[in-house]
Amino acid sequence: MAANGDATIILPTLNEVDNIRAMLTTLTSLYPDQSILVVDDDSEDGTAAAVRGWGGDEDVRVVVRDRSDRGLSASIYDGIRICRTPYFVVMDCDFQHPPGKVADLLHEMRDGADLTIGVRTDRSALTPFRRFSSSVAHVMAHCYLVFRSQPTSRDIMTGFFAGRTEIFQNVIEEREDELERKGFKALFDLLKLCPPGIDTREVEFDFMPRMAGESKISPLVIISILRQCGRGGKMVATLVSRMIDRK
Repeated sequence: MAANGDATIILPTLNEVDNIRAMLTTLTSLYPDQSILVVDDDSEDGTAAAVRGWGGDEDVRVVVRDRSDRGLSASIYDGIRICRTPYFVVMDCDFQHPPGKVADLLHEMRDGADLTIGVRTDRSALTPFRRFSSSVAHVMAHCYLVFRSQPTSRDIMTGFFAGRTEIFQNVIEEREDELERKGFKALFDLLKLCPPGIDTREVEFDFMPRMAGESKISPLVIISILRQCGRGGKMVATLVSRMIDRK
């Protein structure tokens, strides 16, 4: 698919030195005209240095964040905030989100979508616990979005999505106090806070096994999702956290 230089591919990273070079090589081969922004949470394994030494491509940038503000969602919000192109794509750099599907997301964006969400059709690469926790978190998030009359998706827990930069930069700037920066699921916040009536579409993909490294998703992801579900959710999250701490 011919690229138009209209998108930034945002890669949030934390200790991904074993994956980042291969991902950059793949993305620049598939989408040579697009920008790539690596937003690194001050990795201790040399991820940022690997990006800087990868090849000097001016369309590949790395931003190292303050480790005191570490968080997957925070990395994504900061990446969107500094994006310079009409569209952005958020994806993991461990190859669980197939790079070839970026083209499908961008096709929908160029066709008029405001937000395009990658929906996992084959989740066999997930451990049984992650499949269970992802399903529970999805149901909670879906019910909350329906209650708020906000757009929803078949896969709110996916980390693979594309958006219209101007819309979501405004959301991040104007609703910053409502974002769960320490969370894992930025898409949930963006759906929760986006303008009503935006054009939301979906693209299916098979969720692949991790190429290298370990997942950073915590078993406490459910608590994080609860915190994103308004005041009531925050109260329940606090109670659950206290119960866990007492054990």
